[in-house]
Amino acid sequence: MSAPPRERFVHLMVHHDGAAESRTWRMRLGVYRMLVALAIGSVLAIIVALLMIGPIMRAAGRVPGLERRVRNLEAENAKIRELAAALDSVQIGYERVRDMIGGDVVPDLAQVAGGDLPVAPPISARAGAAREYGSGPSVPSHWPLVDAGFITRGLVDDGGRDEPHPGVDIAVAMATPVRASGGGTVAGTGEDAEYGKFVLLGHPSGYQTMYGHLSRVVVDRGDRVNPGEVLGLSGNSGRSTAPHLHFEIRREGRSLDPLTLVKEGR
Repeated sequence: MSAPPRERFVHLMVHHDGAAESRTWRMRLGVYRMLVALAIGSVLAIIVALLMIGPIMRAAGRVPGLERRVRNLEAENAKIRELAAALDSVQIGYERVRDMIGGDVVPDLAQVAGGDLPVAPPISARAGAAREYGSGPSVPSHWPLVDAGFITRGLVDDGGRDEPHPGVDIAVAMATPVRASGGGTVAGTGEDAEYGKFVLLGHPSGYQTMYGHLSRVVVDRGDRVNPGEVLGLSGNSGRSTAPHLHFEIRREGRSLDPLTLVKEGR
């Protein structure tokens, strides 16, 4: 019959400097190993907690700065809204002035003056010849606006030092009618981050014309339009800093310079 295994102990001794005696504790080896394992587990848990809390603390430290940025952005947005409202007011005033141009105001002024105000004799004016657009499908040949407008940017091909620009930008007042440069079929309408509200026309011989940054579109995909027919109203939608019309002419997918193709109406 074998003897039972001897129980093993661990002795812990603590001796203070200058003390005559040392203090000794005895504990079972299993208890000692359990305490060592608990200590190691506690240290590892603390390390893991620090690693997890570190990013949270850093993110919390960024919160005040983010709050300041949000307040600054809100203040800037408020200023932008005020500026937009002011611009809208100016635009409304401009449209009213345009509507008033050509009104018969001289008789009213004469009546206010009691008939003593000298009035110049009336001047006869003859309107210019009406533009002849024709009808049916045709290649682009007409300027897309009744007014010439002011060209602020021309065609820039790929590969140059400047940012590519596949068309011309024509500065024009808001809500100016935009007309088809040629007869064709509406190949697409919609709203794009770059072009804003747009109309894409398909013409014979592989030609296409694009009209971008509109404020309103009055045609639908699949509609057949004649040259000079109104497609929409000019605006400031999409990637645009001021009211203007973006006008493109393409052939077989390649952008062409509208200034070399459209001579009429400018």
